Amino acid sequence: MTRHRLTTHALHAALSLALASASGHALAASTVAPAQQLPVEVTGASIIPRPVSVQPGNGRFVVDASTRVLAAEGAGDVAAHFTQLLARTTPLHLQATSSGNAKGAIQFRLAKPNADASAEGYSLRINDDGVLVEAGDARGLFYGAMSLWQLLAGAPANSITLPAMQVEDAPRFNWRGFMLDSARHFQSIEDIKLILDAMATHKLNTFHWHLTDDQGWRMEIKRYPKLTEVGSCRSAAGEAGVGADGKPHLYCGYYTQEQIRDVVAYAAARHITVVPEIDVPGHAQAAVAAYPEHGVVDGPTLPSANWGVNPYLFNPREETLQFLENILAEVLEMFPGQYIHIGGDEAVKYQWQDSPQVQAYIRELGLKDEEALQSHMLKRLEKYLEDHDRKLIGWDEIIEGGLPPQATVMSWRGIEGGIEAATHGHDVVMTPGNTLYLDFLQTNLPEEPTGRPKFTSMQRVYAFDPVPAELTPAQRKHVIGVQANMWTEHTRNGKDLKHNVFPRLAALSEIAWTPLQNKSYDDFLARLPAQLQRYKALGIGYGQTALSVAMKRQDDRAAEKVTVELSNPLSYRDIRYTTDGSTPTAQSPAYPGLLTLPVPTVLTALTFFNGKPVADKPSQWNFDAQSLLTRNDKTLAQCPQGGRLLLRLVDDNPLHGERDNFDVSIFNPCWLWEDAQLQDIASIQVRAGRIPYNFGLLRPEEAKRGFRKPVSQYGEFEVRAGCEGRVLATVPLPQQPGKDGFIELEAPLRVGAEQITDLCMTFSGDTRPQMWVLDQVRLQPKK
Repeated sequence: MTRHRLTTHALHAALSLALASASGHALAASTVAPAQQLPVEVTGASIIPRPVSVQPGNGRFVVDASTRVLAAEGAGDVAAHFTQLLARTTPLHLQATSSGNAKGAIQFRLAKPNADASAEGYSLRINDDGVLVEAGDARGLFYGAMSLWQLLAGAPANSITLPAMQVEDAPRFNWRGFMLDSARHFQSIEDIKLILDAMATHKLNTFHWHLTDDQGWRMEIKRYPKLTEVGSCRSAAGEAGVGADGKPHLYCGYYTQEQIRDVVAYAAARHITVVPEIDVPGHAQAAVAAYPEHGVVDGPTLPSANWGVNPYLFNPREETLQFLENILAEVLEMFPGQYIHIGGDEAVKYQWQDSPQVQAYIRELGLKDEEALQSHMLKRLEKYLEDHDRKLIGWDEIIEGGLPPQATVMSWRGIEGGIEAATHGHDVVMTPGNTLYLDFLQTNLPEEPTGRPKFTSMQRVYAFDPVPAELTPAQRKHVIGVQANMWTEHTRNGKDLKHNVFPRLAALSEIAWTPLQNKSYDDFLARLPAQLQRYKALGIGYGQTALSVAMKRQDDRAAEKVTVELSNPLSYRDIRYTTDGSTPTAQSPAYPGLLTLPVPTVLTALTFFNGKPVADKPSQWNFDAQSLLTRNDKTLAQCPQGGRLLLRLVDDNPLHGERDNFDVSIFNPCWLWEDAQLQDIASIQVRAGRIPYNFGLLRPEEAKRGFRKPVSQYGEFEVRAGCEGRVLATVPLPQQPGKDGFIELEAPLRVGAEQITDLCMTFSGDTRPQMWVLDQVRLQPKK
């Protein structure tokens, strides 16, 4: 469809980054807002993740342009990274040296290693004489430097007074991970390096890079060039997939081996290990499109333009296993880390079940079923990795059919798979989708970008404990860490990516690092405003929606008034508001509870903490006579039978730039206007459009997908009194929408309609490969 209205996401634009060259440790440079020129005094240890111990002391230390940085033997790299990061995010351009008097300086020093201490632990001491960061290993020293940087970058200025303190710190988990899906949508090297920079400041140490899937193969393999020549390009769904000349418009992108090695080195300089993922045996359509002889179904295919679960599998025969091992040989050269991720998830076995050759192979091997065949493939690949001193890790489906002997399990379908694996002595990384998938929106506000509106709040992320209580002490040791995942089916650009990841990455870091007994959500909220300033310094356009004000409303058309409830999604309590259109200040009225306002009124609200705004912009609502009569896809509810797999889907036009989005349940599209007031209403007007229905469903899900049988040739827009009530209004649909991709229809309200009722709105018929989506509904009064 043609885009018809601007989105209202209150996001920072992502700033351009350039890799600095000094000593391999330089931060990707960013343009930052002018810092404060007046001296700033830090009032506490606003470090994220919260350290094990922070003991306040007596005195203070001032860091300004004259402050010296000393790097003792072996600490030069850490000191260089610290000074470069500080120079790019604050006005402080300090110089590191290896000699001089430690008094009055910032000193980085490697101490004698303690066999009983974590290699990632550190101590940070600030007093009148200076700052000392000390650790027994370069990793711990680096994390100490990141804590010091946080104190200096939380309120960037040319002179910062640090309070005296003693910090003793070490991580709770060894695996502190973040996964980025570059297969569905492709990210620039600059954006990936920015993610790595942010991970490092949060003390995260594992970057799981999802590089292959049905929709794209993003990694150059020199032995098999068609993997990127063919597998890295797909036709976009809908109008965006067709150029002005009528030819397919391809969405392409892959990383060369040189680029991958650069990213791996960049990560290693920040003590981050990159774990590549090559999905086997499912999520293989892009690879099979490039080399169909390694698929199951005869004939060519293309990389998929559909989301959901696609059926393409690798062939389990010997030739394909050798093909996969040859790919792994080049992967091992690019990624020196211990772990290689081989996927194993969502491998729907339809193609294997339907293939006489595969069924004969299962009988030849003496295997029980297709799950055992998958296990056979993965055990073969594990043997290959073990022969090359590497470890296999996979999603929790690798448990089915029998775990490879030394495999590590990444538990995403809840924590149950992790519990089962740990019970049997396998290492586990907890990454449950209902808690740590960051493509789930962070609020339920209309301003959120595309994704899964079953939102995952900061509170939910922060409250997660990766270690299940039902495990024994010995079994708990197998929970080696925790990870958040950012899938990108619905995240097509870097701006939305950063919105979804930040600031929730801060909550992840505290799960991964901070001792459970030290965690406090209220304390986290108190430290978060300083973290937001660090994001700005890094050039990260973090999500503003969680910092804004949410509004629930109840209309009374007869009395021409509206009652609203205000809240902050993160649970900040200080909300200030105005009703004259002005921006609230700390002196504006505090939100007292429910507000009943006359219509018309312009309500403006802003969240504060310690007297300062948390969000960059206020939230505003214009309540007038038209707003009482109008709803859109974001302000309508979903019918109960249609609510499963609710998505916020992007429009398929324009080709470049911003696109609109629509809330719709893809199984049974249905929208609900609760307690609609129909007195003196003559008709219901609707504006609707069509977008691609590009979803692969499992056979049982496909059988459950519902839509009403059409009466007219092309179906109709239908309004009922409740989801199963009588028809109140109906109007036939045209064969095609207008040139702008939309239709505007008016359905007269039938005689005898209830005065107040729930309006259930649907489109009949099955129009796939497209689907109707509702944009706006208006109650039209009688004349």
